[in-house]
Amino acid sequence: MSGGVAGLVAQVERTRAELSQALSDPEVASDRTRYADLNRRYSGLEDAAQLAVRWRDASGRAAEAREMLAEGEDDDFRALLKEAEAEVDVLEPLIRSAMVEPDPNDSRDVIVEIRGGTGGEEAALFARDLLDIYQRYAISRGYKVELLDVSEADAGGVKEATFAVKGDGAFSVFKHEGGVHRVQRVPATESQ
Repeated sequence: MSGGVAGLVAQVERTRAELSQALSDPEVASDRTRYADLNRRYSGLEDAAQLAVRWRDASGRAAEAREMLAEGEDDDFRALLKEAEAEVDVLEPLIRSAMVEPDPNDSRDVIVEIRGGTGGEEAALFARDLLDIYQRYAISRGYKVELLDVSEADAGGVKEATFAVKGDGAFSVFKHEGGVHRVQRVPATESQ
């Protein structure tokens, strides 16, 4: 049983209890901004709190099985110990990742811009492909996509395109999609 994870579990439980107490304070309830911030933090700890409960349960079962095995060998207790320790091993990295503070902008909407760079028609065709891929991906994730501006190129490509992705967590999904994409392929405009 990892002492570091036990500390994280205790921190989750303590923080949730403090936030719960603060949310029930009438003074906090009268300050809408503060109440909304505390409520958002409380809700953000929900996954970590559920994992903490599961970790405590599995750790308790493992401790009980160890005690019973100390009194005498038993295959059932050995199997229970193995099962509980395996669950603890699975839960520990999940708890660590659940405790990572999310980016405050992650829940916001995002605007995506795509520009065909140098490369003429091939760059414009690739920009069209990227536009289609990103839009389909956003829709498959359940987001609403709103095309804001498109500057069409010849041969069906796109010089520039701007679209909004709306929905809870859109920014978290698209925030790392920045920079230059480069592709080399046989051009569709190639006559051979």
